[in-house]
Amino acid sequence: MTQKILIIGYGNNLRSDDSAGQKLAEIINQWNLENVSSLAVHQLTPELSEAISQVDQVIFADALLTPSEQPATLQIIKLKAVSNTTNLGHYSDPSQLLSLTQAIYGRIPLAYWILIPAINFEFGEQLSPVTGKAIQLAITKIREMTLL
Repeated sequence: MTQKILIIGYGNNLRSDDSAGQKLAEIINQWNLENVSSLAVHQLTPELSEAISQVDQVIFADALLTPSEQPATLQIIKLKAVSNTTNLGHYSDPSQLLSLTQAIYGRIPLAYWILIPAINFEFGEQLSPVTGKAIQLAITKIREMTLL
């Protein structure tokens, strides 16, 4: 049986590297795979819990501010639902959204959070070379994680 996979990339596409999650989701959407869907969103909202409840694996992708003097390292974190969900508006942490999904739909998929190194959050739509390279690495890691 083929697993259903959802990629949720989020961030502000008008703040340069902050758009890394959205850019990643847009690239994956172009693959046109039957079992993989992707959403490029500005922020995590409760409405996403329905889509999350219908897949076997969800991968969240977001930019992570990385000071230029530090090495740009892609981070992949396996997620769990948190025990308390008090925010009913916007979710800054995917674990909170997983908790909401579990509370409403009674299940959560295998979940990961990919944090893409980002150094430029100025107004604009251009990615820094560091973030552009990290997005390509994230795509490779997603292929490995999902066996695509």
